[in-house]
Amino acid sequence: MFKKLYLLLVLAAALACNAAPSKPNYKHAGPNDLQPDEQQSVVLKYVAGLISQYNYKKVPLNDSLSAVIYDRYIKKLDENHNYLLASDIKEFEQFKTTMDDDIKAGNLANVFYIFNVFQKRYTEYVNFSVSQLSKNFDFTKNETFTYDRDKLPWAASEEEVHDLWAQRVKYDLLNLKLTGKDAGTIKETLKKRYTNILSQSNKLSNQDVFQAFMDAFTEAIDPHTNYFTPALAANFNIDMSRSLEGIGASLLSENEYVTIKSVTPGGPADKSKQVNTDDRIVAVAQGKTGEFQDIVGWRIDNAIALIRGAKGTTVRLQLLAKGSPVTAKPRIVELVREKIILKDISAKKEIRTYNNNGKSVKIGVISIPAFYLDFADYKAGNPNYKSTTRDVKLILDTLKRENVDGVVIDLRQNGGGSLMEAIELTGLFIKTGPVVQVRDPRDQVDVDKDEDPAIAYSGPLAVLVDRFSASASEIFSGAIQDYGRGLILGTQTYGKGSVQNAIDLDKVITPSLKDKLLAMAGKAKTVATGSQNKFGQLNLTVAKFYRISGNSTQHKGVIPDISFPSVIPLDKYGEDTEPSAMPFDVIQKSDYTPVGSFATVIPQLKKLHDDRMAASPSYKYLLEDIEDSKKQAEEKSVTLNEQKLKQERDADEKKTFEQNNLRRIALGLPALKKGQAKPKNEDMDFLQKEAGQILTDYLTLGSKLTSVKPTGTF
Repeated sequence: MFKKLYLLLVLAAALACNAAPSKPNYKHAGPNDLQPDEQQSVVLKYVAGLISQYNYKKVPLNDSLSAVIYDRYIKKLDENHNYLLASDIKEFEQFKTTMDDDIKAGNLANVFYIFNVFQKRYTEYVNFSVSQLSKNFDFTKNETFTYDRDKLPWAASEEEVHDLWAQRVKYDLLNLKLTGKDAGTIKETLKKRYTNILSQSNKLSNQDVFQAFMDAFTEAIDPHTNYFTPALAANFNIDMSRSLEGIGASLLSENEYVTIKSVTPGGPADKSKQVNTDDRIVAVAQGKTGEFQDIVGWRIDNAIALIRGAKGTTVRLQLLAKGSPVTAKPRIVELVREKIILKDISAKKEIRTYNNNGKSVKIGVISIPAFYLDFADYKAGNPNYKSTTRDVKLILDTLKRENVDGVVIDLRQNGGGSLMEAIELTGLFIKTGPVVQVRDPRDQVDVDKDEDPAIAYSGPLAVLVDRFSASASEIFSGAIQDYGRGLILGTQTYGKGSVQNAIDLDKVITPSLKDKLLAMAGKAKTVATGSQNKFGQLNLTVAKFYRISGNSTQHKGVIPDISFPSVIPLDKYGEDTEPSAMPFDVIQKSDYTPVGSFATVIPQLKKLHDDRMAASPSYKYLLEDIEDSKKQAEEKSVTLNEQKLKQERDADEKKTFEQNNLRRIALGLPALKKGQAKPKNEDMDFLQKEAGQILTDYLTLGSKLTSVKPTGTF
């Protein structure tokens, strides 16, 4: 289905946009205005055409939607009402119902004018903050600083905003003053901070403006249709594949230098023995003879785009060692890029041991951060392609050899990923059968099945979820629940029930127009620019998925069999909090046969869980944390009186220190002394521990109360 749709998208886009738009007249806000380029105007038209014709949720691009896009764009720029004036907003309102026309025409003039006014205000107020550091502040006054202003009206004048920023500076000064630093050090620290903020702001490019507006545009359609600029598209695909092609080093911007912060073991940088942590990269060259390009002062994402590149290609770096003066001669290191597997953000295992009536019970826990798939390797036929299912199968094989009695799949914070991986992973735990139903815009339903009769693990199973378990996590946990294959534990999931197709716009935009745009940008076709594409990527919502029971996970998500309190506010996060989200609905159920039922055992397990929680100090502290978080979320201001703030901070610090020690003791860990650092890799995960305990309870009750027998066979 999706291959056919992709071909239709390519054909339609090729027919729709064959010419670059005419140049509009730009309004100027100041001398440092950013302006859009022809390429962005073309991309805007292509994206608008694809969304209008092929997005699952048919939303007309009209004045009504224009107003929503406008509101979202203003919110993205100044959500907290810290910079723009009421007069600015009044002026911008002329664009509120014209953005739909501008999008269709590829006209970004008004979008950039709004940003440039914002940027002008931003620069003014940061410079104003620097000027305030020469003043003396009275910290004995009973003043307050309101930091949460999103519900307050826009400032009526520059004087009003100056008062606000003077309070912000006073708060920053007071914060550092309470750490015991002297006045001179405090002011110098803040001057560097504000100067750095301004420096980063000055590095913003027209791509940043374009991305902000495209976010406002696409998210007004639905929360999961997204456009990514080339840099963000590269990062998205790295996250999906858990791999990249580069030198094997993580980078950070420090004092205008792109700095090596870590080196991946076994990667090109590591194997060279010439690249060290804290080395500063001065310049980058492509190939053995390419010209070096100075990158001092560059934004980190632009530098990364030069350093990354296709496997087997050469990149040369000029490096300055840590501590060496900037006038020192940099050393040149030549590296051949390789494929780097990001093991630290892949599926991981651990084994928890429980006591069950004097018998030791081993529960294997597999934490899965995302449903990742190296699609390029998979498509190329590489038998060792990186994927969630392959990694989990290897882990299950290891756990079987270690004779675990049950397995918990931890999907907390797992926002989803590959639909194919959700289906394949489910197949590790069932013989064969449907896993998910997918309905396209024509209301045709495809049933995606597990066709492989092999079962990697047939023993007792539980799945742990939370509010940020979404999309593919909901497909997997929903299927496990519908089949009666395992227990679902935790909190109500996110509720994302839509399917996106990733469209590389380099493959959509017509070759003739592509060459014209690249020529206008002054770029030869043969220049190596790393692994990024040129025009970005559109993740387009093309379908809606449903559980095999017929229920959508849209809005409602997956409801656990045994619920835990949510540390994530359900009223602030989740699909049902998104104004542009699609509704919940139901279709006909698939033809499937449950492998068991937990209906009779769940009440017993819930009672054991509730009894345990009633007597658990850790559970009590968890509820207290949730209440404290709610109170903090309601706070919108802070006192600027030094004595009062110090008393509040001291009380909070004392309370936090005492509560942390009580939590440690409840988990069997030693209390810490004041100033003592918390040991690394300590097990403080109370909820994961409880999930394993519930599965341990099931080992006792399951064979009596459910048709899914906890035999531990594999």
